Amino acid sequence: MAIDGLLLHTLTNKLNQLTPCKIGKMQNVSDEEILFHIHPRKAKAQRLVINVHSNTSRVYISKSLRNTQPSPSNFVMVLRKQCSQAIITKIEQIGFDRIVRFDIEARNEFQDISHLKLYAELMGKYANLVLVDEKDIIIDALKRIPVFENSKRLVHPGAKYTLPPQPLKQDPRHIQSLDLDQSLVDQVYGFSPLLSKEFIYRLHKNEKFEDILEEIFQSNQLYVYDKDFHCIELKHLEKTPKVYDFMDGLDHLFIEKEQKQRIKEQCGDVFKTVDKELTKLKKKLPKLEESLHESQDYMKYKEYGDLLFAYQSQIKKEKIIRLESFETGKMIEIPLDMRFDIKDNANKFYQKYHKLKRGEIILQEQIVQCRKEIEYFEQLQQQLKFCSVEDALEIREELIKQRVLMPKKINQRQKKKKEPNILKLVLPNAEIYVGKNNIQNNYITHHLSRKQDMWFHVKDYHGSHVLIKTDELNEELIRMCANLAAYYSKGKESSSVPVDYCPISQIKKVPGSKIGFVTMKSYKTIYIDPDPRQIEEWIHTYEKKG
Repeated sequence: MAIDGLLLHTLTNKLNQLTPCKIGKMQNVSDEEILFHIHPRKAKAQRLVINVHSNTSRVYISKSLRNTQPSPSNFVMVLRKQCSQAIITKIEQIGFDRIVRFDIEARNEFQDISHLKLYAELMGKYANLVLVDEKDIIIDALKRIPVFENSKRLVHPGAKYTLPPQPLKQDPRHIQSLDLDQSLVDQVYGFSPLLSKEFIYRLHKNEKFEDILEEIFQSNQLYVYDKDFHCIELKHLEKTPKVYDFMDGLDHLFIEKEQKQRIKEQCGDVFKTVDKELTKLKKKLPKLEESLHESQDYMKYKEYGDLLFAYQSQIKKEKIIRLESFETGKMIEIPLDMRFDIKDNANKFYQKYHKLKRGEIILQEQIVQCRKEIEYFEQLQQQLKFCSVEDALEIREELIKQRVLMPKKINQRQKKKKEPNILKLVLPNAEIYVGKNNIQNNYITHHLSRKQDMWFHVKDYHGSHVLIKTDELNEELIRMCANLAAYYSKGKESSSVPVDYCPISQIKKVPGSKIGFVTMKSYKTIYIDPDPRQIEEWIHTYEKKG
């Protein structure tokens, strides 16, 4: 669900409380999302995010750290030129439409003050970000719309900026009359179909329109349901929502969806390569097994050769001849190649016998290797399901080292290599490390650990290596680590997931295996039901970045 006009009204009022504020850095989070570092006079620095993706368009304050693209887009370069160190004097919604205007006081190259406007149009597939000068002439837009795409509204540098056309509706603050048999979307500004259903439901329950509207305007919370959300409780859904602080809720709401989109943009080749390799290996395995089955009949070809040499002077060359077996006494049919004589046919059978005998050993080795490769790429496929951009980049690095992917040519100077992007939770009496890919798992198990540290891994599934450093290991900490290990694994959606744990001293690396594969000498097992909400709370409370 997209943000509707009434929710945006409440949101805009909260943002306007931060003005005046200075604009600092401006960065691309993705192709359709821009991060502004703003510095209000009476508050600490904030991260203002404007997203104009067709499905997730919104503007809000983000508290979470954002992964930005290394190179700015052309539009961000224009923003940096025009708005760097400028002051946002006012943030205002246009009527109750899904358009937010940022009034900006900037200085040009001659240090003269200029008044610019940045319009965030959050209207589904038409969502856009447009920078306009004092005379309402478009300086630039994130998505340029030429005249041949939209003859009614040109969005292009140098064109006159005009607001999108509005149908005639009632102002929600001054309602004359309502037809409760029809959707409020067509009658009142700012309504979405979801909010219309909620208002009609409450009005039938004898609640007043003005009271519901005031509840929206005064709300400081966000109510999140399976697929829907709003700043008031959606009673008509008759479900229990997750309740967040207003801005935190918006930050949390789309983070998973956006993360997948950013990963797709920056690391789509990793997903395609893993899927491609896994498909290729799964097609290869049955062919190898079929070849192995055929090769196991190699002894019959030796018998064919023996019989042909023994009776070569007594038999007449035919397409199929019948001879008595030396071992069983039964008659055996031997197909002959009519291009060759009896002796050459016998030699051909001996050649096939030796080839299949050698091939059986090679095929067995290939089958074992193919199964290991399938297990490895299935593990990567599972890790990609819950990885961040940094995690996906680490998986790409791993595939490059395996020579599965070719490295990308980078013109920029290589940055100093960082430690893997592991999840670190710092508790009062313990530190917990969680690996979400093979590079992180290997780093945790073989570089961060000490012999007395406790190590956790889900049993019989691909999953995370979890390490805890503490002098006071108790049942609560064991269950916490087991929960994390089960959550970051293929058993995430299961119940009573078995998790093995042991001291690091009991861990042994498998010689010749892929990175991250280990065995345990002795261990204990605990059964756990992964609790996503509990894990989310732990991460929010205890996570330490960097």
